[in-house]
Amino acid sequence: MSKYKILNSPVVPNMPWQDGPAEFNGAPVWRYSQNPIIGRNPLPGVARIFNSAVVPYNGAFIGVFRGEQTNGIPYIYLGHSEDAIHWTFDQEKIHFVDEQGNDFMPVYAYDPRLVKVEDTYYIIWCGDFYGAAIGIAKTKDFKTFVRLENPFLPFNRNAVLFPRKINGNFVMFSRPSDSGHTPFGDVFISESPDLTYWGKHRHVMSKGNEWWESLKIGGGAAPIETSEGWLLFYHGVSGTCNGYVYSIGGAILDIDEPSRVKYRCETFLLTPEEWYEERGFVPNVCFPCATIHDSETGRIAIYYGAADSYVGLAFTTLDQIIDYIRDHSVTNVTDTEMGRR
Repeated sequence: MSKYKILNSPVVPNMPWQDGPAEFNGAPVWRYSQNPIIGRNPLPGVARIFNSAVVPYNGAFIGVFRGEQTNGIPYIYLGHSEDAIHWTFDQEKIHFVDEQGNDFMPVYAYDPRLVKVEDTYYIIWCGDFYGAAIGIAKTKDFKTFVRLENPFLPFNRNAVLFPRKINGNFVMFSRPSDSGHTPFGDVFISESPDLTYWGKHRHVMSKGNEWWESLKIGGGAAPIETSEGWLLFYHGVSGTCNGYVYSIGGAILDIDEPSRVKYRCETFLLTPEEWYEERGFVPNVCFPCATIHDSETGRIAIYYGAADSYVGLAFTTLDQIIDYIRDHSVTNVTDTEMGRR
């Protein structure tokens, strides 16, 4: 019988799954043996797909994918799958319109997340708003995509929307930065009653003291609501003499005050070790953007970008990962305080 429960989430009996080893040397997270599930040159005009997000939809699966075009400009493409492993993609990038139905295309768009809140699906990405900033759009049918106004000023990245409102407000992670490659490196949350006006900005987590997240951190997959709190898979970055290394970390946030961190794993859950993670357009990257999780079995599938060239898939279970995060948790004052000063 499960120790913990996934809350307010559907049963997904057809989610992708592969059993893990009997014993673990480290975190209880294991890679799909047929990784990468998306390789290079996946459709005409697109050299690489990575850092992408998927959700269950109408008994199958749908996703938004970072497609690096052959001119080097990233955009978002729609993908469809029966098993969430083998994907087909629309050949044209997603077409965004404004609230009046007029064209409202971003200059570029990358690292999308896809989150369902109530009856609407929201796509959140990083784009150009006179500097790196957050873009957001909504859809109910994956045919019409209505882009909203930019929620925050530049410079900001790694926005992740919570899958339900808290105290009547939308809640979203972000990571403020400067015009360079993100030296600030801390995760914040903000609230909005309408996705237009954002406030109650609060600090969640600082970059860590451990080497694997000492440079910067950022929100990853949409948090999973559980009986223990919000389960968050995020990325942590280390600076080395040969460039950055992106690893996957885990934390559990307070269910009612998600700016408070209850548990934060001091060790990474997954770090680049396989060829498709170590070798690519940007080497040494594991970058989580989505999970598919089944509330009945507690199974969790983690989708992550690998080396800015591929999409990888890894697995864990709710009981195993929560126990591991709790058993290896180290928090400090900036984690556990409300984040309001």
